[in-house]
Amino acid sequence: MKDETQVVLGIDLGTTATKVVAVDGAYRVVSTVERPAPLRTGRHGEAVHDPETVLAGAMEAVRESAGICAGRGLAVVALSFSAALHTLLALDSCGDPLTPALSWADTRAADIARRLRAAGSSRGTGPAPAGGGGTARTENIDADALHRATGTPVHSMAPLTKLAWFTAHEPELVRRTATWCGLKDYVLARFTGRLVTDLSCASATGLLDMRTTRWHDPALDIAGVGADRLPELVPPTTVFTLLPEVAAALGLPAGLPVVAGAGDGPLANLAVGATAPATAALSLGTSGALRVVRDRPGVDERCRVFCYYLADGLWVLGGAVSNAGVVAQWAAESFGGVDVGDLLKEAGEVEPGAEGLIALPHLLGERAPWWDPDARGALIGLRRGHGRAHMTRAMIEGVGQQLALVRDSLLAADAPITSVRATGGALRSPLWAEIVAAALDMPLEITDDTAGSGFGAALLARHALGALPSLTSPVPGARAHRTVTPDPVAARRLAETRGLSEQLYQLLRGMQGPHR
Repeated sequence: MKDETQVVLGIDLGTTATKVVAVDGAYRVVSTVERPAPLRTGRHGEAVHDPETVLAGAMEAVRESAGICAGRGLAVVALSFSAALHTLLALDSCGDPLTPALSWADTRAADIARRLRAAGSSRGTGPAPAGGGGTARTENIDADALHRATGTPVHSMAPLTKLAWFTAHEPELVRRTATWCGLKDYVLARFTGRLVTDLSCASATGLLDMRTTRWHDPALDIAGVGADRLPELVPPTTVFTLLPEVAAALGLPAGLPVVAGAGDGPLANLAVGATAPATAALSLGTSGALRVVRDRPGVDERCRVFCYYLADGLWVLGGAVSNAGVVAQWAAESFGGVDVGDLLKEAGEVEPGAEGLIALPHLLGERAPWWDPDARGALIGLRRGHGRAHMTRAMIEGVGQQLALVRDSLLAADAPITSVRATGGALRSPLWAEIVAAALDMPLEITDDTAGSGFGAALLARHALGALPSLTSPVPGARAHRTVTPDPVAARRLAETRGLSEQLYQLLRGMQGPHR
């Protein structure tokens, strides 16, 4: 495996595309191939993939990547998978899909999530809404206890609530379903003939007990399914072999090792070299996330962060924010269709603190630390002298404050952060990088993450096959190319108003209802 001519293909099944990343023995990305994975959205919050389309795209991308490697004299020695978390589909007794694959963005279970949270959560979002009943067990549930047991917030993204929705609204489908699984499980089964769920993806379902790494009986009861209708649980480093007929179709050797792989968030930490203690990974694109690795599971007492498995006893704690780069796009569209880059330059001329203007940037609801899909955005303190540049800066500062609140939640969960490895398209803007560095009050080590979680999947395969001794060791290729240090004035002003931002969210929460 140390031979630089030996390549591992990391197959990342993302929300909008499948990406195959070829990584050689020197941990260099030698090629990247993408295929679209169209996300179909519809009424009532539907957001789904056609599993056969995703499978076909993955096969095409692997075949093309294998051809590129062969043309360069490189030998593919293993495959490994990464996937977006929280997906769900139903299979019949032959292993064929009965439903599309619901993505994390599917919100049909929102009402069930609200009722579960309102029934027993210390962070409940108010009275349970009417409607959306059925046979799913949603009464007398302690949502915080579920979160603390499974590490997954009680939210419409989670397969737990999706299954409860199917139980309530599609009982005949539930009766016909032989197995419920994730999208990666389905694709992996088509490659290897084995239907399994790796512990990383399982840990984000809301159905897995973090402490025992077994299915959590109380969660299964709420979901309305038994463990016998869920796949076998396996470690992410489990190695299978490529089916002969699939190997022939892909132009790869028969018996090629295929590593089960893990979820995209945990693998993103591995990809950017953020697996050592107290080293966080920050991603900032349309949305954002802050995650840190620890050697034991658990969340904070207020249940503001998630906890998902990586491998080898390592757990990733963190939180995703729904609003990041999208707030600048919204501002550019709302202020007469101006260019985003020009607007960001204008906002950069405004002093830190936006002259007293505070923004709650919850345009798309919010995930961490509130896990509140009904959260609304707001601009507070608006005066005649404020213009579009002030409002834009305030919105970006609001995103920085959300990430800092996630950081504070991680500290409360005994997951300290002393350094941050940062990636994402938003950070190409100096203003975004400066504001986030100031909000976190620590330098951002910005890395090249063009290969993303597919690179992490390839690293996991190298480890599973014995070439990479430890997942916490420094990995060549995951180096920062620039560092952004926080401005002390901006850091102080944001710290002074962070508590006010949290109070304003709590105050306005009582005035908002579900998005309709």
